[in-house]
Amino acid sequence: MGSVKADQHRGMALGFLGVLAFSLTLPATRAAVVVLDPLFVSSGRAVVAAMLSLIYLWWGNHRRPTNNEFKWLLVVGLGVVFGFPFFTAWAIKHTSASHGGVVLGILPLATAAAGAVFWHERPSKGFWLSAAAGSTLVIAFSLLRSYGNAGSPGFDLADLALVAAVLFAAMGYAVGARLAKTLGGLQVISWALVIALPATLIPAVLTVPSSLDLPVSVWLGFAYASVVSQYLGFLPWYQGLALGGVARVGQTQLLQPFFTLFAAALLLGETIDAMTIGFAVLVFVVVAIGRKMSVVQAK
Repeated sequence: MGSVKADQHRGMALGFLGVLAFSLTLPATRAAVVVLDPLFVSSGRAVVAAMLSLIYLWWGNHRRPTNNEFKWLLVVGLGVVFGFPFFTAWAIKHTSASHGGVVLGILPLATAAAGAVFWHERPSKGFWLSAAAGSTLVIAFSLLRSYGNAGSPGFDLADLALVAAVLFAAMGYAVGARLAKTLGGLQVISWALVIALPATLIPAVLTVPSSLDLPVSVWLGFAYASVVSQYLGFLPWYQGLALGGVARVGQTQLLQPFFTLFAAALLLGETIDAMTIGFAVLVFVVVAIGRKMSVVQAK
């Protein structure tokens, strides 16, 4: 019992690290697609991450996936190498990063649902209530910020793309977490990227910019999306989901919008208002409550 609790605590801690790593994904992608083609950003970042993966797999002399693992790695690649990067890059080209947070607020709920489908996890009613409450808080916060920024959020094609991104990400997270039990977090994303390389290399080459003389902010955004968002962030994230459970650890994503804003304050000198702090505290409380709720994990 003590070992299970220790795994859950460690899983939550790793989940927080993963969310911290992913918290700059939307702003970084937004900076990149201002100039770069969204298809280049989504495929190019996968190619860069695949190059890092090849080095890691070769240097570590890691075993090859089994046939069954290979099958599920294709699902991971579809979710987090193709689906999520492409749909978010396209959507953020046509909307703001803050508006994107409105739709992405349902990602923790979608991740929990994917855990139930692929892991056969059975969260309690109390967990679902806390997850729904947390998602409602995040969506309400994002909507209030959009209105506060003179935005008038409506549902359009960009939002549909973000919904698709949520579904692909949830699937990739749940399946990747299961594979991390046998392969390890970094091996899961590494193999998924390498397997997908032939398919990501072609669009990356076809949409490469005609000139590399672009603003530094564009390349910094692309570099972050490639190295951290598409690769290194998955090391703690998949390990956290595998140890603590997809549904429970997935709720740490509720804090991602606030981590993004706090990072903007730290790096860009933006002001954090009382509303942001208040919502962040409420969401943190909901995540803490959800962590206490029963979730029966698959054997």
